[in-house]
Amino acid sequence: MSASLLRMQGITCRFPGDVYANREIDFEVQKGEVHALLGENGAGKSTLMKIAFGMLPPTEGQIFWEETPVSFRSASDAMAHGIGMVHQHFMLIPSFTVWENIVLGHEPTHGPHIDKERAREQVKKLSDDYGLHIDPDALVEHLSVGERQRVEILKALYRQIKLLILDEPTAVLTPQEADALFLTLRQLVDEGLTIIFISHKLREVMAIADRVTILRKGQKVAEGDTKHYTLEALATQMVGRPLNPPERATPPSIGAPVLALHNVSLHDHRGLEVVKNVSLQVREHEIVGIAGVEGNGQRELIEAIVGLRPIQQGKITLHGESIDTLSTQQRLQRGLAHVPEDRQRRGLVMPYSNKENQLLGRHFEDTYKQHDLWIDDEQLTQDTKEAIKDFGIEPALVDIPVHSLSGGNQQKVVVAREFRRPAQAFLIAHPTRGVDIGAIESIHRHILSLQSQPNAILLFSSELPELIALSQRILVMYEGSFVGELDATEATETQLGILMTGGSLEAPPAA
Repeated sequence: MSASLLRMQGITCRFPGDVYANREIDFEVQKGEVHALLGENGAGKSTLMKIAFGMLPPTEGQIFWEETPVSFRSASDAMAHGIGMVHQHFMLIPSFTVWENIVLGHEPTHGPHIDKERAREQVKKLSDDYGLHIDPDALVEHLSVGERQRVEILKALYRQIKLLILDEPTAVLTPQEADALFLTLRQLVDEGLTIIFISHKLREVMAIADRVTILRKGQKVAEGDTKHYTLEALATQMVGRPLNPPERATPPSIGAPVLALHNVSLHDHRGLEVVKNVSLQVREHEIVGIAGVEGNGQRELIEAIVGLRPIQQGKITLHGESIDTLSTQQRLQRGLAHVPEDRQRRGLVMPYSNKENQLLGRHFEDTYKQHDLWIDDEQLTQDTKEAIKDFGIEPALVDIPVHSLSGGNQQKVVVAREFRRPAQAFLIAHPTRGVDIGAIESIHRHILSLQSQPNAILLFSSELPELIALSQRILVMYEGSFVGELDATEATETQLGILMTGGSLEAPPAA
């Protein structure tokens, strides 16, 4: 048996109001292993890892690092011992470049000055060595979510840590990129690194993890060698019940066009063309999926449809009428709903309560107007309670600030608000990012319920099984253009992955 690297004994974390995030958890990671940590949203995974990383003190319990009792006073203290963590919500400085974020606090110097060229070279070499390619001079505020995640991984590796905690590391990768990451992780383990792998993708856990620990409602309910579990057993242990994936009924006949793009071209902040002459139509009762590695124009296209980015060429129509000159609020009033790719930056006001976030972008609706001056708080409270029940938001509290919720429950708040909006065109970006398998099942049911009505749904997702399961057809974006369209009933993850990385599905000519 391998030696213990990190051991957490009897860990309890209690918040004011007698709210328990963790209850008497024993958790051990052995040197040189990949250890998966599973659980539903709100199960206590992030809290446990924040304690391990020095970001929260335990109410009760003891931490042992290499069999020595320790008390991490801060994340810096944990990092000094050799622990690195890539959080679900990234901790980067948006106005700094990639290399500045990675070396921050560990800058190479030349005399009294920072050796910028050596720092850039070190970052470039590190990214090339591990296949996490990123421009070291790019500003973080201009990066996609996927690119920011790569920066976080590189930042941890730069510090030569012994234990790397990864929270949903493959959420924004293609299958080929995920496979490459797994090879990298195995390479790191072979070189002596130990990894805690937090993921909701059970197939990945089965593929990469040596051992697994499962939490439910703040308590450990199972642990053991991954090889002793089946996918079904892991899922059942996570949610405490058998799962019943939604059966897809034959959708009604596709109807009239609702949302359309006509030869749309877009520029980025540097004036470079990032979306190139794209056209599409989404009709009533239709789900059109958009696949692509992040950073290939999807974010800019979403922003243009919502009204957050001007278009340089072409037009966007809703119900046959141009919306190019309309504000975002006017587009919402015309029947557009939007689940953004980044819930914290685009979808929520973090200090606001669940109830207040349910109102965002809906304050103009007659449902919530009282005497044309005030918000009908009673109606809003009732609707928020219904959203909590329908989407399983936990804790089930109307007035809790959303910054107190887990990432997955924050996502449920956004999805609940947008899916309940009186709209006909639904622009949905990564609806299940960071949510557990039980919540994924629920969100998929709600998307299919939207499709049963005369709605048009444009679905952006990095989860290829999700696109295949929900869409009628899938368009693939690469370098700002649609490079392929596949019937979802015939598409495979391999085919989509090839198109997403610039490949062709056409057979090469015979020699």
